[in-house]
Amino acid sequence: MSASTHDVVVVGAGIVGLTAAWRARCAGADVVVLDPAPGDGATHAAAGMLAPVMEAGFGEEAHARLGTASVALWPAYARELEAAAGLASGAVGLDTSGTLAVAYDADDRAALRRMLDLHARWGLGSAEIGADEARRREPGVGPRVTGAAWVPGDHRADPRAVHAALTAAVGPERVVRRGVASLCWSGGRVTGAVDDRGDTHRAGTVVLAAGHASGLLFAGARTRPVTGTTLRLLVDADRAPRVVVRGAVQGRPVYAVPHPPRPDGSREVVVGATSDERGADHLTRAGDVYALLRDVRVLLPGLDEAVLAETTTRARPGTPDNAPLIGWAAEGLYLATGHHRNGILLAPLTAAAVDHALGARDAPSVAAAEAAARHADPLRYLTSAHPADQTVGAGPGGTA
Repeated sequence: MSASTHDVVVVGAGIVGLTAAWRARCAGADVVVLDPAPGDGATHAAAGMLAPVMEAGFGEEAHARLGTASVALWPAYARELEAAAGLASGAVGLDTSGTLAVAYDADDRAALRRMLDLHARWGLGSAEIGADEARRREPGVGPRVTGAAWVPGDHRADPRAVHAALTAAVGPERVVRRGVASLCWSGGRVTGAVDDRGDTHRAGTVVLAAGHASGLLFAGARTRPVTGTTLRLLVDADRAPRVVVRGAVQGRPVYAVPHPPRPDGSREVVVGATSDERGADHLTRAGDVYALLRDVRVLLPGLDEAVLAETTTRARPGTPDNAPLIGWAAEGLYLATGHHRNGILLAPLTAAAVDHALGARDAPSVAAAEAAARHADPLRYLTSAHPADQTVGAGPGGTA
């Protein structure tokens, strides 16, 4: 067993954890990131929708406010990350061309209109359009679609490209492929983490970004696994959608997210929308694959010609109210977890909040810290006056 000392230890090397590590490095901190399988959690399955509008559900206005604040930060986040990683502009796949929402039957159209009414009440940008206008924006839309809306404020990025860029910006040598068995406490303060080989990593600040496994390390992080499956299709570029298409088929949600064309003329399209309250496994169920393909081909028939290149099942980190946990939970312990379906969307806001926690006082970091304090305060779940009492037994380090 050995011991090392750092300014910041980050637990979890998904997009959220690496974002925190990158910002800590930008602040001049000595950083180490612990994760047994970097980027293999929710990040690996994510489609890349940056969708504060269409992800806004009834009773979740606070989530929408966090999302709209974060999507506004995405262009600067992408530019700074690409520069830090030494990549060309556009390398992380940010696309701000908007999203097309579609409805299959009359009941789906009525549900879409209820959602548009909600958007109007909350001041979110979306507008109903006719089927002809929908097909002008996306010629691949199928003939049985009965209603549509245009959502200019919902965008997309490529999560795997973002993760690769973050790894380069942080430095691969700072990402250690080890899980975390426990946090170290002393006098009510977190002082580091013990990895699964028994080595201790001491630090003035520990950032817990272990996704759904965060609650195994600190009970005040009330995270749970919410499992989802995505499919990656490869299709000729002329048969792929040009914009994100999401909708409902007889009440079942489905989306298709295109990524940039490849050199061979094909295009990857990520299809998904499943969400299950079950254990955190990587097993893809045949029924989920069937249901996603059945529904997406109704909305986009051209995808019948696609090759099914990959099926991916991972668990997102949910919380009791589905809001994230961003902020100080104890002395020395900063939480950046519980982002549920919106880890990619909320990465820039998390980055700015971490900047503020590490001393930055620019306008984005102040605004992000204020938004996190209003809508993502980790202390809302603490029931003990002594944070050290919230620790639990050993658990694995995960990804965010």
